Amino acid sequence: MMDAFSYLSVLLSIILGLAITQVLQGFRGLMLARKRLHAYWPCIAWAVLLLVLDVQVWWAMYILRWRHVWSFVSFAAVLAQTIPLYLLAGLVLPDAGTHEQLDLRRHYYDNHRWFFTILALLLAASFIKQLVLFGNLPVSLDTGVQLLFLIAAVVAACTSREWFHKALVPFSAITIGAYIALLYPYLH
Repeated sequence: MMDAFSYLSVLLSIILGLAITQVLQGFRGLMLARKRLHAYWPCIAWAVLLLVLDVQVWWAMYILRWRHVWSFVSFAAVLAQTIPLYLLAGLVLPDAGTHEQLDLRRHYYDNHRWFFTILALLLAASFIKQLVLFGNLPVSLDTGVQLLFLIAAVVAACTSREWFHKALVPFSAITIGAYIALLYPYLH
């Protein structure tokens, strides 16, 4: 007999799997279009960071296995965290199916407002999930890091300043790495 979380986690895993597939297909497309590709490292770095975030969200959701009573609202709150990850995966790299030049810098700035707005929505969904499932937003390192990323995502959505976007990538990589190392190194 399957418990409720095992049943519900199937849909979550499918969406996260599709997000990972989307990013990996984007990398495949870039490799196939390498002769007509104008690379831009922030775009590629965000694609790598999205893969890490997809896996981290899947990893962190394991703790929900202890929750035995699920309502549609509580499941929707968890599901709402996976949908922005899929949408981000669809935006981070361009479709390489055409025969025109692929300019990753142009793609990045053509889509940065949508990308970082959806990233902010992902973080907001994380806060909503916490409130729906546990009834509070604890003062913790987890909440602090997510709030910091929410602010950074809003600023990134509002500005096209290249220096900010280039500085945001290493800041994000270091912060995400530390976040995972401190809060989610093992399954609990």
